[in-house]
Amino acid sequence: MRFFVALEIPSENLLQFKTIQDSLHTLIPQARLTDLDKIHLTLAFVGEQPEVVKNRLIAIIKQAAQGVPAFEVTPAYLDGFPNIHHPLVLWVGVKGDIDKILLIRERVKDGLEGLHLPADERRFIPHITIAKFNNHFRIDRNLEVSLEKMMAASFDPIKITSIKLFESEPQNGLHKHNTLAEVKLS
Repeated sequence: MRFFVALEIPSENLLQFKTIQDSLHTLIPQARLTDLDKIHLTLAFVGEQPEVVKNRLIAIIKQAAQGVPAFEVTPAYLDGFPNIHHPLVLWVGVKGDIDKILLIRERVKDGLEGLHLPADERRFIPHITIAKFNNHFRIDRNLEVSLEKMMAASFDPIKITSIKLFESEPQNGLHKHNTLAEVKLS
C-alpha cells in the first residue's frame, strides 16, 4: 500500500481553492490543476509499504495528535517547487498556527524513524498543492505580480480538527486517495 499522512482541507474551504485554481487557470492555462477532492496538506509521504504497517502508522498519528488542540491556518501566498520562477508544482502556503503543524510533523517524522521507515529530510514547508506542470514552466516577473495580486484576497481560515492516514491507490493512470484512519485533535 502507498501511504501518506496529511491534514485534510474541510469541504467548506474547498470553494476558495476552486476560486484560486480558476484564477490560476486563467493566467496559466497549461497548469494541471489538483482535483479538489485531493486537496490536502501533506505531513509525511510514507510510500509503498506492506499493509501490516497500517496499524503502526495509526499509532504514530495518535501519538502525534496527543495534547494538540484543533487549530486554524489561512491561505496566504503562492509559491512553487523547486521555486516560483521554474515550478514543477505550484502550492499555497499558509499562515496561522504553523507551530502546531510543525510539532505534528516532527512527531510523525520521529515515529517513522522509530519504525525505520523513510522520513523526508528536506526542509518542511507547510503547503497545499494546487497545480503541477508536465515540464519546466517559467514564471516571469509580470506573471509573478499577477499571482501575488490573486493571493491578496481575503481567505477564510481553515479549521484543522484531525490528522488522517491515506492510501494513494493507482487508478487509470492517476491516484485515488482513500482515508484509512482519522485521529481527532483534542
